[in-house]
Amino acid sequence: MIDLLSDTVTLPTQEMRQAMFDAEVGDAGYGEDPTLNRLEALAAEMLGKEDAAFLSSGCQGNLAALLAHCPRGYEVIVGDRSDLYDFEAGSVSVVGGLVLHPVPTETDGRLSLDNLRSAIRDKSDYQCAPPGVIVLENPHCQRGGRVLPATYIKEVRELADKHGLPLHLDGARFFNAAIASKSAPAEMAKDFDSIMFSLSKGLAAPFGSMVCGTRSFIDRVRRYRKLLGGGLRQAGFMASAAIVALQTMVDRLIEDHRHALLLATKIRDIPGLRLEPSVIDTNMVFFRLERDGLSVPDFLAALSQRRVRMGTLREGVVRAVLHYLVSDHDVDTTANAIRSVLQAGPR
Repeated sequence: MIDLLSDTVTLPTQEMRQAMFDAEVGDAGYGEDPTLNRLEALAAEMLGKEDAAFLSSGCQGNLAALLAHCPRGYEVIVGDRSDLYDFEAGSVSVVGGLVLHPVPTETDGRLSLDNLRSAIRDKSDYQCAPPGVIVLENPHCQRGGRVLPATYIKEVRELADKHGLPLHLDGARFFNAAIASKSAPAEMAKDFDSIMFSLSKGLAAPFGSMVCGTRSFIDRVRRYRKLLGGGLRQAGFMASAAIVALQTMVDRLIEDHRHALLLATKIRDIPGLRLEPSVIDTNMVFFRLERDGLSVPDFLAALSQRRVRMGTLREGVVRAVLHYLVSDHDVDTTANAIRSVLQAGPR
């Protein structure tokens, strides 16, 4: 099966497995796991931040970061098609007591500056929840992996500064954005007060996400990590795989981007589908089905019969996510399978 459901289906490399077997560990609850300490120092150094914390997931990482930024009852200004708003189980509100204030998401993943300005309420108006933090997503999952321009991020930074608000990045695929932008990770991170990135997507580690920021901020994140049930003991077993991921898997992400562009090029002119978006920035290909009588579930079932798996995030649209387990030959096979289904329909 060629599995393009997500880059979360990646498996740890042999080097990661060996590192886990050989890991030097201690009690992370007392700060005594040397491998975890190495991972957190490495992540902070790569992003040009003072410190970093290892958390179990992106959802937990975002939640701990937002709680560290603002008190209960404050607003989190976020895109209405962001993963934080749609796919994190309402944790920010249910667990964190924060109010999500959704802003329309543009087709390229941006939140327009005008809409952001309108969303920032007057802190002195006691009738409203005060603004607490602005959140961007880069690259943007539901907008086809589009990457935010550096000039736009700088403009949002200036707006946040004007209103005294921190700026958080949901950067689950942060290194994909850095590779696509030809930017050093620290350069891409510089305008954000905090960044969450995942280790278990394209980087292929089996577990975890990182949150990076100032030392005092990360101290608060660690407190909320414990509150959220994320305290770990011999975390070095997982941290060792994450270190290998950061050292060996970042630069090769460009191959996943190449495969995504190759797949998009091969299927672009197949009758019955339309790329959406047509621009491929990272490792995702989204396309809308335009063949009468063929639903997305039927299309996916027929594709599965041809040993290719994809998924969907919104009605009428199919998503393919490329990763290190996919070869050039797999891309050819996938394109042929898509063409076959659209020509023949379910079988």
